[in-house]
Amino acid sequence: MPYHSLIFDLDGTLTDPLTGIVRCMNYALSSHDHQVKSEQEIKPYIGPPLEIALGELSGSTDETHIKELVATYRERYGELGYKENTVYEGIYELLDTLQERGFRMGVCTSKFEIYAIKVLEEFKLDKYFTFVSGSGAYGTAKSDQLRGLIDVKTVLDSSLMIGDRYIDLTSAHKTGLRSAGVLWGYGSLEELTDEEPTFIAESPAHLSAAIITSNQ
Repeated sequence: MPYHSLIFDLDGTLTDPLTGIVRCMNYALSSHDHQVKSEQEIKPYIGPPLEIALGELSGSTDETHIKELVATYRERYGELGYKENTVYEGIYELLDTLQERGFRMGVCTSKFEIYAIKVLEEFKLDKYFTFVSGSGAYGTAKSDQLRGLIDVKTVLDSSLMIGDRYIDLTSAHKTGLRSAGVLWGYGSLEELTDEEPTFIAESPAHLSAAIITSNQ
């Protein structure tokens, strides 16, 4: 069955957010008297919602305090962090190819929506996408975001969710969407394989070929 839409995750799929996320996480932690973390300690938290990441990195279970950490993170991210992304090699070529072939594309990310849009605009990626779904101010489960897109018929259940972490694939399964994992981001082959996606791509060029082949 042809795909109605291709739904891309942002962090770890289209752009590498490592530098900005590490700096913003540590800005939030140090601003609230928590110990800063190394890049290696923060890396596993790229992908899941900020509330989960900052709760675990700070060791706090206090919802009010976690919201304060998130707000502080966003202070720096909204000013500097979003500019510290880099677009993965091959992404522009991937999107050009898919757009030329008439695929309808959008973004669904756990990132706060206004910042997701800023990232896309900063790196001139916004021109490829007909919709952007991001998290609300206090976090939104990605499965709920996808369900919302389906409910208003922005996408149909024949769409494909593409991402680098388990949360992208499990969220697709929960909402009846097909899914594809990518290996250039932050999820391992084992993590993605465990979620039984339609396919796993090793590179943007591989993803392009797999999408075109499986859509026929």
